[in-house]
Amino acid sequence: MKIRIEIRDGIEEDEVVIRCRELNSTVQDIQKAIAEKTSKIPSMVFYKEKEEYYFPLVNVLFFETDSDTVYAHTASDIFKTDFKLYELQKFLPYSFVRISKSAIVNTVHILSINRNLAASSLIKFHKSHKQIYVSRLYYKDLKQKLTDRSL
Repeated sequence: MKIRIEIRDGIEEDEVVIRCRELNSTVQDIQKAIAEKTSKIPSMVFYKEKEEYYFPLVNVLFFETDSDTVYAHTASDIFKTDFKLYELQKFLPYSFVRISKSAIVNTVHILSINRNLAASSLIKFHKSHKQIYVSRLYYKDLKQKLTDRSL
């Protein structure tokens, strides 16, 4: 694979062009990496009691709603956010996927899924006791994200 960077004066906006013989997993990974790096992710502030916390999104296992409040779960703690789930879906990195009407999960941290054909399936995470359910309606999307992750 060749990589070439051209610097040009007078262009209005930077542009990345990928030329390839076929759209394979390597090309898709490059595309995703560029998209994540250049996406306009608002700064996330997390709240717990009267304190504000600032930490990378990669630390979040999942987001879930309870009434009108959205909570961010890390491996060992829970924080409030100011965003709604539909807002989060618009700017979260590619590794995040909706798993139910009330939750979004970070696929990077998923250890296993206990598949239940009749009801929701249980997700377990690396280095955490926390668990969450993926509904049957969203299972296919989650499975696809996990397959993409392993390529």
